[in-house]
Amino acid sequence: MTTWLITGCSTGLGRAFAEAVLDRGHDVVVTARDVASVQDLADAHPETALAVALDVTDDAQVGAAVRAAEERFGGVDVLVNNAGYGYRSALEEGVDADVRQLFETHVFGTVRLTKAVLPAMRERRSGTIVNLSSIGARVAPEGSGYYAAVKAAVEALTLSLRKEVAPLGIRAMVVEPGGFRTDFAGRSLTQSTEPIADYADTAGKRRKENDTVHGTQPGDPAKAAAALIEAVESDQPPYMLLLGNDASDNFRTALHALLDEVDQWETLSRSTDFDE
Repeated sequence: MTTWLITGCSTGLGRAFAEAVLDRGHDVVVTARDVASVQDLADAHPETALAVALDVTDDAQVGAAVRAAEERFGGVDVLVNNAGYGYRSALEEGVDADVRQLFETHVFGTVRLTKAVLPAMRERRSGTIVNLSSIGARVAPEGSGYYAAVKAAVEALTLSLRKEVAPLGIRAMVVEPGGFRTDFAGRSLTQSTEPIADYADTAGKRRKENDTVHGTQPGDPAKAAAALIEAVESDQPPYMLLLGNDASDNFRTALHALLDEVDQWETLSRSTDFDE
């Protein structure tokens, strides 16, 4: 039996992850900004679930959540940094305060939780840290530049973290989902308040009032949860776990396009060293 701490369990993939881990008999600290939204999970699993209020932008709540896990279950074996939300906006339309809050939640929230669990993981020489990214980090569609940026930052941080902690017996991985049938494109999606008409045919097409994707996403959250558990419990978890056919297809398309461009400009790229 292991102890998981999962952020953002009120809805979506976070709730699916929590339900699946609890169903397998593990201990889980289920968290949300509004603890009432996850109390049902704790009530259904009184011996193995602990509901805790957690705003990942609040240092005090982060520390309290990790201490609660330690006091109730002895520590955190698996941290899943899942809390987050979408933000759609052309770069020029982005509201500074909204963009800062997006980074505060996705990037610095991930860092806060990671730094909070690492001391005990280092002491035990074991543990797994799972950071949720998005296929958006790879394809960066118009209108999602800010969201793609925070997820790309999470991926880069995780790759460095993985190298830093591997010699200590700790594992770190990124999960890059495609579209899953959650409320991510509904209630959890925010956007710029003042659209600019010149971007109507690019970023504007992905605004909530013009997007018909919500409710038709191909991904099954329950299957995503099962895949995550299988990866975490494997002997050698991947650095990056893609979830969904759309994620896998889009990743490969983006990777091949980038390699083609590298090849096209390789001669110029290699022309900048000192002549020997």
